[in-house]
Amino acid sequence: MNEAAQRIPAMLSALLLQGARAAQHAGTLPACELPEIAPVAPAKNAMWGDFSSALPLQLAKTTGAKPADLAAAIQVCIPVSALVERTGCSAPGFINFTLAPAWLAQQVERILQRGSAYADLDLGRSKTAQVEFVSANPTGPLSVGRGRGGAIGDTLANVLAAAGYSVTREYYFNNAGRQMRVLGESLQVRVLRALGMPAELTAEHYQGEYLTELAQKLVAEHGAALAGESIEHFKDLAEADMFANIRGTLSRLNIQMDVFFNENSLYTDGSLERVLQQLRSAGYLFDQEGAVWFAATRCGGPEDRVLVKSTGEPTYRLPDIAYHCNKLARGFDLIVDVLGADHKDAFPDVMRGLQALGHNATNIRLLMNQFVTVKGERMSTRAGRFTTLDALMDEVGADVVRFFLLMRSAESHLEFDLDLALEQNEKNPVFYVQYAHARLCSVLRKAAAEGVVRGATMAQLAHPTEHTLVRRLLELPEILELVVRDLAPHHLTTYARELAGSVHAFYRDCRIVEPGQPAQTAARLSLVEAARIGLARALQLLGVAAPQEM
Repeated sequence: MNEAAQRIPAMLSALLLQGARAAQHAGTLPACELPEIAPVAPAKNAMWGDFSSALPLQLAKTTGAKPADLAAAIQVCIPVSALVERTGCSAPGFINFTLAPAWLAQQVERILQRGSAYADLDLGRSKTAQVEFVSANPTGPLSVGRGRGGAIGDTLANVLAAAGYSVTREYYFNNAGRQMRVLGESLQVRVLRALGMPAELTAEHYQGEYLTELAQKLVAEHGAALAGESIEHFKDLAEADMFANIRGTLSRLNIQMDVFFNENSLYTDGSLERVLQQLRSAGYLFDQEGAVWFAATRCGGPEDRVLVKSTGEPTYRLPDIAYHCNKLARGFDLIVDVLGADHKDAFPDVMRGLQALGHNATNIRLLMNQFVTVKGERMSTRAGRFTTLDALMDEVGADVVRFFLLMRSAESHLEFDLDLALEQNEKNPVFYVQYAHARLCSVLRKAAAEGVVRGATMAQLAHPTEHTLVRRLLELPEILELVVRDLAPHHLTTYARELAGSVHAFYRDCRIVEPGQPAQTAARLSLVEAARIGLARALQLLGVAAPQEM
């Protein structure tokens, strides 16, 4: 980890443990097992300082001593550090830290030296990660719900890359099975109707207007020759159109996939048959009423599952198991499946299938995202009653859509507030964050036009609001580690909003270009550039633009 990316809580934790060990050696702290990491968090009350630790409260449970006594014993033994200006204690047993202004000022220089990589981590150095996300069936335009998975998966991939991983972004293209035949039939009916021929559209067919539009375009290009084409031909036409549509939509949302994995390849290369043979050889398959069943209960499942129907058609669990065998064979150190809540029941069966096949799948992690509603209407592709992702981006812009889709934890239902998304003021969190970046850029442009330059002496940064801004900038490595550890990219939107708040407060409280104060002006311009770097990096990781003017 680069020096600027050291987490302040981790450094304070190390000082705390040094103090605790010294107190034990001196006999003022009872003998007890110390944790590997001492708890450190931002102080809840500014009167206490910048950070606080509840280590004495934790040790009181095992020693029986009073937390306040333990806090006092540890606090006096904490070694001197350039990081800390002073320490103190508060009831009922907290140890508090106030960071040294000189150390904080030095961090501005380090951010300027490292640039956008100042918060990067080495958690994934020399490791590979695959993030599979979106993976919508190519049966219609992407819905807002699928867009949420896209924003979550791509942002997670960005953060994993910042943490040192070599990342592959992958889309599992479900272009096999009965759903594709239904898609072909749905398009064929629209084409025949467009040609003035009788054709019945059933409830089973896809209902969206997009198929009618495609049919009209095809008839305009090929005319009556289409009437004699097979369902397979119409399936191919619909699939090609949907694939192009999906790629275009993803591009608008600032998502570029590295791999589009075709489900159909698992059928043609023998992967499904190999999985069935291996499961049967291992004793995990049985035949019943013409179907092939997976004995999932032997792997802890609540019930056995059909893998091949009596018609000979595989259920979706079989290709999903084969696909994950393929993922494991590619040797990724970390595999993340970003899936919608509709996969809640199927994913455990896939993992049980891998277990039955003898695979070690501990490197596969699930990030499940809940549904999205816009004005209360849930997405539904088959019935055609849905707000497309493209339509929403047309309405409020791709940056706003992407940021809003990331604002809540993936496991929480998201209600997209369309009215708020349309606001062009600080009520809109995207406007608020982007305006902070544009404001910083404006200050730098104006200073450059006036011939005012940044300075290297950071000791002039003494205002409390300046220190708050520096501390906020130094939180980014911790936020990135949290996102990687918990697969929780929503923390990054919260951080961006808090950093923007610190920027706006700094702009409000500190006159940046101060006539007659060249040293202070130069130092503050350096802080402006450091803040611009941090805010731009946060927005870049979120996949949102960092405008220079608004």
